[in-house]
Amino acid sequence: MLQVQGVFKSYLTPQGPLPVLQGVDLTLEAGSSLALMGESGSGKSTLLHLIAGLDKVDRGIIHSGEHRLEQMNEAQLADWRRTEIGLVFQQFNLIGSLRVEDNLAFQARLAGRHEPRWQAHLVQRLGLGDLLKRYPEQLSGGQQQRVALARALASRPKLLLADEPTGSLDEATSDDVLRLLLELLDDTPTTLLMVTHSPRVAARLAQRVVLSNGHLT
Repeated sequence: MLQVQGVFKSYLTPQGPLPVLQGVDLTLEAGSSLALMGESGSGKSTLLHLIAGLDKVDRGIIHSGEHRLEQMNEAQLADWRRTEIGLVFQQFNLIGSLRVEDNLAFQARLAGRHEPRWQAHLVQRLGLGDLLKRYPEQLSGGQQQRVALARALASRPKLLLADEPTGSLDEATSDDVLRLLLELLDDTPTTLLMVTHSPRVAARLAQRVVLSNGHLT
């Protein structure tokens, strides 16, 4: 599903180039789950953004299915993100002007794969039935993250990229959201790559790797 080969990434600073990734290799099989760990500033989010096509590698190859991301232009990457992947972030990123039910359908409609029965299943499994007419500002953090997960899964993405999706939640809510996510992934062929700083969260996923000094271990 995902193959990262020899990826390098640096950023320019007033003091010169700052190397972040220095020859990263990663393989993730379809339907599996992987926790990407590392200290703050180690480059976890940078790698996730490269895999999401939100940034460009300096050197290296990123395969996702049949796609070579580093060879795609911005329009191709935008279409790939719309149809092939789901994104979940720590800060939810729900659309404040839309009710929950419309937030849920937003990504799936963009992808041309809005399935009312699948959305209803997500609503039921994530306990969102009483929240559909509310706006994001009327929800707790845990409720907003459950909506964000449902929105990301509504289009049945091949790859789900999650950047600290439980990082802003208390431990009990974090455990609940993670449990629901993993149960839903059992119903789909979606592959999960999650950035997390929590060993407790990482232990729930099938594989774990650590990013340190620009390399994975």
